[in-house]
Amino acid sequence: MFKSNQFSRTLLIAGMTALLAVQAVSLTGCGTKTDPASPAKTEISGPVKLGVLPIEDNLPFYVAEQEGMFKNKNMDVTLVPFASAQERDAALQAGQIDGEVADLVAVGLLQKSGTPVKVAAVGLGVTPQEGRFALLASPKSGINSLADLKNVPVAVSENSIIEFVDDQLLSDAGFHADEMKKTAIPKMPIRLQMLLSDQVKAAILPDPLAFLAEKQGAKLIADDTKKNISQTVLLFRQDSVEKKGEALKKVVQVYGEAGEAMTKEPNKYRSLVVEKANIPKEIQGSYALPTFSKPVPPTKEEVASVINWMVSKKLLDKAYTYEELVDTTLAP
Repeated sequence: MFKSNQFSRTLLIAGMTALLAVQAVSLTGCGTKTDPASPAKTEISGPVKLGVLPIEDNLPFYVAEQEGMFKNKNMDVTLVPFASAQERDAALQAGQIDGEVADLVAVGLLQKSGTPVKVAAVGLGVTPQEGRFALLASPKSGINSLADLKNVPVAVSENSIIEFVDDQLLSDAGFHADEMKKTAIPKMPIRLQMLLSDQVKAAILPDPLAFLAEKQGAKLIADDTKKNISQTVLLFRQDSVEKKGEALKKVVQVYGEAGEAMTKEPNKYRSLVVEKANIPKEIQGSYALPTFSKPVPPTKEEVASVINWMVSKKLLDKAYTYEELVDTTLAP
């Protein structure tokens, strides 16, 4: 009897051992995720659509596209080209694109129009040397200093960052509001030609057109390379931030990495810059390519300066708060 019970117990233990061994093999097999024959799939981030113009501020997006930076991060990003800022902003308002690079005046106007947006980071203008705007005098104007511009009309595009820069440069020079005169010439190529042909005595232009104007005889009177007046910003629709926040953080990260690549090896991307930023042929070989800093949100002072100016110009009914306009979590 004893031997029979011992034999049965031995069989029971052997069976349990075999069962545990099978279960162990089964569990090990289920837990294997590093099998090179069946790698884990990484979720694609996006889709994200970005509106772009043929200007310097969008160059990091073009570099990222050329170098495959979006694909390397498994992102689904589409660059949607537009011929004008008006068309781009209309597409943003209609929800056809998620984001764009614009300026803080555009941010305020989009917010007022009923399209809430969030600023993620500065594009050009983290430092004063980036994204230069220049106040230039025509070749035969006889204007040689800011003091000569009292009561002299300056060609600008009204209700824009161009007019804001003009007001800041002149007010910093001690001008009163009634001493600042303006002529509205919205299209920059026409403004450039009228300046060079002495049809206007002074004008505000951004680079590269400002650089071209100097090369062709215009006189540099002042610019914003010593005091940071103007910035462009990377902005997104608020509902896109709510739905695609993680993907948009990657967009800002890639924008920064591509801008860093351009800054380190500018000549590598000169042909791309010439093509995508519409660099005039007269300066394609001599124009210094733009540099980009690490993406950071604009400061409260920078935002307030533009928004308060817009209120004073009656472009806005009220001053939006920094928190209404900026999402500091989107920059790396």
